[in-house]
Amino acid sequence: MNKKKREDQAVGTIREKTEKTAGIRPRSDHLRLYFILCIFLILCLSIGAAALLTMLIEWLIHAHLTVPTIVWMLLLSIVMGLVLSLLFSRLFASPILRLSRAMEQVARGDFSVRLESAGHFGEMRQSYENFNTMIRALGTIETLQSDFVSNVSHEFKTPINAIEGYAMLLQDTEDPAQQREYTDKILISTRRLGDLVNNILLLSRVDNQSLPMERTAYRLDEQLRQALLMLERKWTEKEIELDVELPPVTYTGPESLLLHVWTNLIDNAVKFDPPGGLVRLEMHPDPDTITVAVSDSGPGMTEEEKAHIFDRFYQGDGSHRGEGSGLGLPLVQRILSAVGGTIQVQSAPGQGSRFVVTLPVK
Repeated sequence: MNKKKREDQAVGTIREKTEKTAGIRPRSDHLRLYFILCIFLILCLSIGAAALLTMLIEWLIHAHLTVPTIVWMLLLSIVMGLVLSLLFSRLFASPILRLSRAMEQVARGDFSVRLESAGHFGEMRQSYENFNTMIRALGTIETLQSDFVSNVSHEFKTPINAIEGYAMLLQDTEDPAQQREYTDKILISTRRLGDLVNNILLLSRVDNQSLPMERTAYRLDEQLRQALLMLERKWTEKEIELDVELPPVTYTGPESLLLHVWTNLIDNAVKFDPPGGLVRLEMHPDPDTITVAVSDSGPGMTEEEKAHIFDRFYQGDGSHRGEGSGLGLPLVQRILSAVGGTIQVQSAPGQGSRFVVTLPVK
């Protein structure tokens, strides 16, 4: 039921954004017509007032005006008013028309349009610059959404194919040892699929700021030990040595969200650590901040890998590709950003990696 509700909310959000985008064109047409009419009326009134002033001056000078003279002056004023109105309306409305046409292109899904702000002044130049900034942001969002769908499809396909393959093998064998092996492989793929779904949903909720940020006081050192125990099976299987330095610290923050941070960081350290390696977990409290560091003795990272390590679905180390979803570290970064914390990575090829989390003390 909760899943169906989330899907309905997502569909409603998409529909609402689509309707808003579709409404750009009618509003832009109204804006264009409004400006043209305003400019036309103002100029006509100005020319009419000038004509009346001319007639008044002529009357005061000559004390009389013939009917043909008045008619010709009125006709001349009307013609001049129309010509000047068209010229000035074109001059003043041209930037609005360009903005209107650009908005129509955006409504059709073209995010490559740009407006040249040079040569304009005041609010019109600012409007053009704001429009260009908005389109760049929309184009980035469109690219991210497209990449996200592609990556999610790929990440779902891998464990599903594995489950299908091992299930077919399971049907064709009666050997208990092989059945147990295939069953274990299926369980691993289902866990990976479940983790992927949970991370996507949690990442979406963090991005949309729809998570309850209830801050409670709790023992941060005990939470870190809890995260270690949750991953005990993994680090015991690889015979990894743990070096833990966790002084007693009481912290006030979103307890459940920060548990995701620690489990992701420790899980990564265990995954990339070689068998018999070392994982170090340390915490250093200060008056204004609390620093938590997770280190491993794995292969380390290049500068290029460090630059993309917090990108969604990025998996730099090819030897461990397929063991994760590439969503753990992006989720960690966004959770920490939501609580006012930061994360930094220190790593070099062959020297392991060290992730340093800084939490504000409030």
